[in-house]
Amino acid sequence: MKKSYLFIVALFLLFQNSLFASGTATWIWYPGDYEIWLGNEMNNRRTERGAFFPPFWKIDSHYVVVEFSKEVALTEPEEIEIKVEGRYNIKLDGKLQFGMPERFLLPAGKYSLNIKVWNQATPPAIFVNGKTVKSDGTWKVTFEDKEWIDESGKASDTSTTFYMHAGSAGFNSIDNPPSAYKLAVTPQSVVSKERYGEGELLDFGKETIGFLQLKGLRGKGNIHIFYGESREEALDTAYCETLDRFSVDGVRIRDESLGLTYPLSDTFTMENSKAFRYIYITKDADVTYSDIGMLYEYKPEEYRGTFRCNDEELNRIWDVSTYTMHLTTREFFIDGIKRDRWVWSGDAYQSYLMNYYLFFDSQTVRNTIWLLRGKDPVTSHINTIMDYTFYWFLSIYDYYLFTGDSRFISEIYPRMQSMMEFVLGRTNKNGMVEGLAGDWVFVDWADGYLDKQGELSFEQVLFCKSLETMALCAELTNNEEDKVKYEEMASGLREKLIPAFWDEDQQALVHNRVNGIQQSEVTRYSNMFAVFYDYLTPEQRQSIKNSVLFNDSVMKITTPYMRFYELEALCALGEHDRVMTEMKDYWGGMIREGATSFWEKYNPSDEGIEHLEMYGRPYGKSLCHSWGASPLYLLGKYYLGIQPVKAGYSEFSITPNLGGLKWMEGSVPTPNGEIKIRMDEKTIRVKASEGNGYLTFVSKSKPTTSVGTIEKMDENHYRLWIEEGKEVVVIYKF
Repeated sequence: MKKSYLFIVALFLLFQNSLFASGTATWIWYPGDYEIWLGNEMNNRRTERGAFFPPFWKIDSHYVVVEFSKEVALTEPEEIEIKVEGRYNIKLDGKLQFGMPERFLLPAGKYSLNIKVWNQATPPAIFVNGKTVKSDGTWKVTFEDKEWIDESGKASDTSTTFYMHAGSAGFNSIDNPPSAYKLAVTPQSVVSKERYGEGELLDFGKETIGFLQLKGLRGKGNIHIFYGESREEALDTAYCETLDRFSVDGVRIRDESLGLTYPLSDTFTMENSKAFRYIYITKDADVTYSDIGMLYEYKPEEYRGTFRCNDEELNRIWDVSTYTMHLTTREFFIDGIKRDRWVWSGDAYQSYLMNYYLFFDSQTVRNTIWLLRGKDPVTSHINTIMDYTFYWFLSIYDYYLFTGDSRFISEIYPRMQSMMEFVLGRTNKNGMVEGLAGDWVFVDWADGYLDKQGELSFEQVLFCKSLETMALCAELTNNEEDKVKYEEMASGLREKLIPAFWDEDQQALVHNRVNGIQQSEVTRYSNMFAVFYDYLTPEQRQSIKNSVLFNDSVMKITTPYMRFYELEALCALGEHDRVMTEMKDYWGGMIREGATSFWEKYNPSDEGIEHLEMYGRPYGKSLCHSWGASPLYLLGKYYLGIQPVKAGYSEFSITPNLGGLKWMEGSVPTPNGEIKIRMDEKTIRVKASEGNGYLTFVSKSKPTTSVGTIEKMDENHYRLWIEEGKEVVVIYKF
């Protein structure tokens, strides 16, 4: 069945050529390969106290031989310019051409142009530019052409070869190959300096990441640099998480961690970027330097999403969230900038959602999804974590809903299939998932015992939603057989969920079953996901609000990671005022503790250095973590109230809620435009530059509108159809 589906997908892609032509030549490669290679480069930059620290999950690599092909029809000869990353040959209708030319004259006529590339070091990639023949998304690629020549000299049939459309990422200059990609840098200066003990403590004023620079370095001896997200960490030379050690001999400087030697220059720039706010430097007496600075390393992004309101503390929370999000948006969406600097699926899933309300950077979403999936065969869960595999599935349909990009679904679907086959191969006799040997069942970092044995209700909820996602994506790729199969699986599992885990006495889903027996513990996780996935009756939803979400005897959540979902569940239950208070207490609490970016974990009851501890290490906690920026998503989706209803915002919904504010205004980006809204206690003003949809709101008296006709839905609830490009002003009673 899988082979037949691959053939269907191949045909589907071949007949979509006209949709993918860019009109501009660009670097192309086998889809996913560049993303995997670049991710390997990034994931392997991690160090701990000068020691190399690679990821501990399976690392895939690019295909080293890739064939690029294009059906050409020319009425006259055409010269093309060719640039390739790797060694290559050219064939016209199967006939090998001489050499590896940088310019090549294509003859008139109809034929196949094939360029086969070998590159062991970086992904095979090509750039072709002619008057009409240009490398773009219409080119086909394969890593196995299944071609051979028989004894008669006849070429074999390659009809069973599986072709994909070429991948690309906007490298539109022939002189800018993908393997040379680097993040942008800009100078930043020290804000304050002070002598401390035998060294000097420097403060850059806020959390940052980049390359430290030593200016005017002279002399002979050793120089040690200790980095800290906090003052305490930088000064603790025995336990700070990151450091550098160098030796200087008067003409050269040696990086003792990397084992590399460089000539001394007026400005020595470190080889590796580090995350820090503070640095503490000690050195031998004969070593001198004139100044210290840094090159801040960042991905250029446009801040398309905006939010402002009458509450300055909430404005500050938005601003710190945007900065946190930008720091962790790099070649991919990473977890935190100090410690791991890895791509984790659970962290990335939230980053995608926050990104849709701030940058709307679709390319980085695609890059991250490709990297996390890797290659077949599947031997473990993504990042080895069961729940992270499910977040990966969910992210793909979300991407389609926000962007409308169906091509990506077609490209990634075969890897969705094989990933789901792995999951289904690990289900038990009840058709449920539970942790097996080699599986990390994560859920959350909890301040208390969290049982991971047996069937966790949380994992079943995610599994069920993933099966539903598979059915939706199968439909988008015209795979009716898969659609029916996954719908039946999802329906069957969903029917089991409530009977298996609902405890009538506690009015909640219990945490787990062991050997088919309900355990008594109730946690928040499955209950809040079941709320916003709408897996419960209205009565059960209201029961969970009181028995779980408002119940202080149920273990509290202290990570921004799961606060994201807990507050989303409360918003879905209409508790906007309460969420606003908790958002200000929780994220405002970090700011009051001096945060310039949001943390991996925050417990308001911690004091002093306790805020820095994690993983049994005094400074193990990340003070800039992607999941800390969740107010971006909450404010965009549940207060400005904007979300897509149909793919790519062709239809949207706007359900604004002041949540106790006097006024708020903001904009939410769409694929090619934005939706703006301003709301106070008398007026709602909306304008969408793209798409159409309903504005839904509450009014205590009959509202009026400047455009269109307001419909009454039920008592105090109204809606108004918003058309693209028209500014609408609604007068209502708060």
